[in-house]
Amino acid sequence: MARFNSSEIEKILIAHGIRPTANRILVAGTIATADYPVSQMEIEDLLQTVDRSTVSRSVAVLQDAGLLHSVDDGSGMMKYEICHAAGEDVDDDAHVHFRCRKCGRTSCFHHIPVPQVEVPEGYVVEHSNYVITGICPQCASR
Repeated sequence: MARFNSSEIEKILIAHGIRPTANRILVAGTIATADYPVSQMEIEDLLQTVDRSTVSRSVAVLQDAGLLHSVDDGSGMMKYEICHAAGEDVDDDAHVHFRCRKCGRTSCFHHIPVPQVEVPEGYVVEHSNYVITGICPQCASR
């Protein structure tokens, strides 16, 4: 994953219509530089100086603005990652995730898009979540 400095994060926030407060820059930067989708608890652990409610509010603002998307990987904790879609179409960034059942880490497979599923007439798809569960290469080699 690319590394961002605070100036770049600030520009990304502004581009998404988000006021770039110091805490939002810290939270967005932490998520953007993670090599995998992170939970709110992981963000809190990485940002010891930012209280839990501030992290929660920042995540909500980032998600509402379309900068983050959430991943329900079956772990019981929602995970978050920066949405790299151009424009407002977050479905352009919908990709497959893999959750290792041994170590619990969730990986992004950015190169594998979520398959399009035709739903019956009358249903409106708002979000899809595609998670494969198994054993990652690191755990398989142990």
